[in-house]
Amino acid sequence: MIRSTHAVRAAALAGTVALVLTACSGGGSEDTDAAGSGDETTASAQPLVIGSLLPQTGSLAYLGPPEIAGVDLAIQELNEAGGVLGEDVEIIHTDSSDADNAEVATQSVTDLLSQDAQVIVGAASSSVTLNVVDDITGSDVVQISPANTATSLSGYSPYYFRTAPSDVLQGRALGNLVAQDGHANVGFIVFNDDYGITLRDQAAMSIEEAGGTVVYGNQGEEFDPASDDVIASVVTEALSTNPDALVIIAFDQTKLIVPALAAAGFDTSKLYFVDGNLADYSADFEPGTLEGSKGTLPGANAEGEFRDRLLEVNPDLKDFAYAAESYDAVILSALAAIRGEATDGPTIQENLAAVSGAEGGTECAGFSECAELLESGEEIDYEAVSGAGAFNEDNDPSAALVGIYQYGAENTYTWVSEVPGEL
Repeated sequence: MIRSTHAVRAAALAGTVALVLTACSGGGSEDTDAAGSGDETTASAQPLVIGSLLPQTGSLAYLGPPEIAGVDLAIQELNEAGGVLGEDVEIIHTDSSDADNAEVATQSVTDLLSQDAQVIVGAASSSVTLNVVDDITGSDVVQISPANTATSLSGYSPYYFRTAPSDVLQGRALGNLVAQDGHANVGFIVFNDDYGITLRDQAAMSIEEAGGTVVYGNQGEEFDPASDDVIASVVTEALSTNPDALVIIAFDQTKLIVPALAAAGFDTSKLYFVDGNLADYSADFEPGTLEGSKGTLPGANAEGEFRDRLLEVNPDLKDFAYAAESYDAVILSALAAIRGEATDGPTIQENLAAVSGAEGGTECAGFSECAELLESGEEIDYEAVSGAGAFNEDNDPSAALVGIYQYGAENTYTWVSEVPGEL
């Protein structure tokens, strides 16, 4: 069952809503019996309600369609298999927007909590999550982000999980890629944001360990993400250091940075991108602008049968970033409810790590196979479509894949290879 709510229309109320919301201290799990005990009949009678908090507007709106498709595909498969504990799973879609429109996510979370969502999938942006995570987890509601990568969110709350790896993994893979391509003098055009700084620091560490030098974009040389007026001066400063490659860590500002670099004569095939700006730029740049440039994106490449199933849900999909992680978040939530025999937030929280394989168990793929094993009393190790490993003690995936992509003449990117990593 799909419900939707449009938080944008209520953004004007956000100031009032913010006063109403309270970051209640967690503790629901202390008042709840161990999974599978207590008043199971009452809890189990409630349908599993999942809310999505994913970008429909704002600078990361291009990530919304694949993430929402991943959620919807999982919901479809759950309900075709009979639902969870005998009830169809419900999904409520809301908009997270971005950090520059924080009131949108705040209102969306209010909507989701008022509709008794037990799990919220999102947000895509780590900065957006940091604005709302206390309201979600403080209500004993599980939050699972398919795309948050900020290191500050590792172990943030017992109720906060993510199916994407932290920036430590992607940053190292990015730095290794740049170094392996033979670049010794590397510049970073990076915005002043926790996400950008962490990725820069990790990538720079790998580059320097390989004998390279970061000639621009070091500490204190980040640009203000709220000001487009600084882009021209940042590009000029970066090029004055004569880099033989540039890493761009930004969001929508990328659409201003790339043309400025091209106009200044920089070889744009020597550009590198990250998950926040690895996008389809076919409608934004002249053909050939990005040909040969590369980027990184955490997670397995959405190919084959899984991509076909996503396209059945949304035939207009062009980007597939974090679709698999979004799908996994929903499937894991459903399996946790089945293992705990209830759909409330504390029960799902208590069982998520176990169904991800943290306690061992029989490997299984897909909801039906895994649910059947749980119902027969076996422990399971869900094989994530995204390639993510079991949740570790910080509720991060213990292992993950980072994909390497390259742009062609049409300014669209294709998968080249993937790098496994452990945290």
